[in-house]
Amino acid sequence: MEDWKKVEELRVKANVSYEDARQAMEACNFDMLDAMSYLEKQGKINAGSTASYTTASGTDTSQEFEQAQKSYEDSCQRTTLGTVIDKILKWCLHIFKKSVEVDFCITKNGRDVLKVPVLVLILAFFISFGLVAILLIVGLFNDCKYTFQGVNATTIDINQICDKASETCENIKKDFQNK
Repeated sequence: MEDWKKVEELRVKANVSYEDARQAMEACNFDMLDAMSYLEKQGKINAGSTASYTTASGTDTSQEFEQAQKSYEDSCQRTTLGTVIDKILKWCLHIFKKSVEVDFCITKNGRDVLKVPVLVLILAFFISFGLVAILLIVGLFNDCKYTFQGVNATTIDINQICDKASETCENIKKDFQNK
C-alpha cells in the first residue's frame, strides 16, 4: 500500500487530522499499529473502550428486543399491493397455461370430430355464448360426446360429467322417440 493511502487510512480509523496521521506514520516508519499507539500516547485518540455482551435478561433490552421482533414480524406479514398483483398474475398465468395444455375433444361414433385447446372454447364462449351453448346442446342430441384430454389429477372428473350429460341426452331422445 502506498504511504499516502496508509496515512489516509490511519486518519479515518483514528479520527485525527491528516497532519497528525502523517506525522505519526513518519515517526513509526509507516507501521499502522505503531502509529495508532503513538497517537494514543500523545493523547490525540482515546485508548479504546471495551465492549461487553451478556445473555442476562435486562428488562429494558429484552422489552426493546421483543418490540423490535414484533415490529419485524408485522412488517413481514404485511400484504402490499405489489404482492397481491404478483399473486393474481401468477394465478392468471397458471390458468392460461392449463387452458393451453388441456384439449376439448368432440367425438362422434368413436371418431374425433374436433380437438381444440380449452382456451379456444373459453374465447368462443366469450364471443358468442348463446351460439356455442346451442351448438354444444345440439351436438349432444346428435350423438356427439365431449371429453377433456390432458387433464391430470383433479378433484372433479370433468369427463364423467360430460358422459352423464351425454347419457341424459340419450334418455331424452329415447323418451321422445317412444312417444
